[in-house]
Amino acid sequence: MAMDRRVFLVLLLAGCADTSPQGPLTAVAPPPPPQPTPAKPAAPPPSPDTPVPAGELAFDTWMKDFRVRALAAGLSPALLDRELSGVTPDPKVISLDSRQPEFSKPVGDYIRGVISDDRIAVGRRKREELTFLPAIEARYGVPRDILLAVWAMESAFGQLQGNFDVIRSMVSLAADGRRRAWAEGELIAALKIIDSGEVSRAQLRGSWAGAMGQTQFIPSSYRSTAVDFDGDGRRDIWTSDADSLASAANLLMKGGWKPGVGWAKEVLLPAGFDYSVTEVEKQPPAWWEARGVSRADGLAWTAADAASPAMLILPAGATGPAFLALPNHFAIRAYNNSTAYALGIGLLADRFGGGGPLVTPWPVETPLNLADRMAAQIALSRLGFDPGPADGVIGVGTRKALRAWQQSQQLPADGYLSADMVARLKARAGISP
Repeated sequence: MAMDRRVFLVLLLAGCADTSPQGPLTAVAPPPPPQPTPAKPAAPPPSPDTPVPAGELAFDTWMKDFRVRALAAGLSPALLDRELSGVTPDPKVISLDSRQPEFSKPVGDYIRGVISDDRIAVGRRKREELTFLPAIEARYGVPRDILLAVWAMESAFGQLQGNFDVIRSMVSLAADGRRRAWAEGELIAALKIIDSGEVSRAQLRGSWAGAMGQTQFIPSSYRSTAVDFDGDGRRDIWTSDADSLASAANLLMKGGWKPGVGWAKEVLLPAGFDYSVTEVEKQPPAWWEARGVSRADGLAWTAADAASPAMLILPAGATGPAFLALPNHFAIRAYNNSTAYALGIGLLADRFGGGGPLVTPWPVETPLNLADRMAAQIALSRLGFDPGPADGVIGVGTRKALRAWQQSQQLPADGYLSADMVARLKARAGISP
């Protein structure tokens, strides 16, 4: 779930603890005014109109409203009093949530950071040492190498889980309001975990965004998907490797993992290829082969892969590696909906299983700053190609609009926003450098 986890995501999601003294959940009556003395008359009680700092007032108002919703969701007053009494917003969480990355890391840089020699060595050692992996594969149908890659990327094989108080993080995000409905749902889920007695408040630690344990589950995913694979009566994704990896396998299975099918294969494209079919067509490998697309490793497709729909993705544009994404690529994205994250998981898993590096290297790319990404989206909109909101997030909508504009300009329609493409768009739309 995770490191654009989450991807960066996935980002993609670990942090440091930050706790504060606890105080009352709701406003309490003010203490009685002091008794008058001849020397100093008593001060009058505070007026209802006495100004209150905006942030404090907004937080208290939200907390009172949330309590009503939490009670309606079945939580008890005693639980709310115990766990939320005096909780204050964590400014670090709010800062991290509102921080838009100024620069967007190129996918090649991201993948190079994911696939290190040290990480490959640890993963290969773990796949031999962990005797429970075959049983997890048999139960859930997810290969051990995929699970090890998730484990590696989410928490460095359990070493970097985050130490934020999940309750305080969810309170902070809910009160801040940007993702209120989601955060309130996760806060209620976290409180229900505590109420069940399965996990204590002290154990409920995770990333600043509430992702918990070795496989970084948000509270609702923990409640619905975590499993007790080691049979000790607890679903322990914090200290049990078996529970953590089995829970990840269960999440991927629920996300549509198809046993026996691959996740993606690197492919080579012929000269003059029509890039406009990128991220559009979902066809079996034979359809792609008829258009000159071939596997980069020269091997034949398995029967299961040959019968599966595949989508062409060009994460670094026409000059970078090309992949036919099979159904399990999209199952990985159920964990963290990022193309780069899913590629990182799949390519790392391939290396754990003994595979080699890609045939086509990642190009050297110039990171795009936020202003340029937003300017490109504004330019596309002005030129009549709707990319969605100009938020600087280069997702499917922006790539689709860019491919359409590239086609209109007789350019390779790979949908890749390079520094050169930003300059072309700005010039065509009359946006100053």
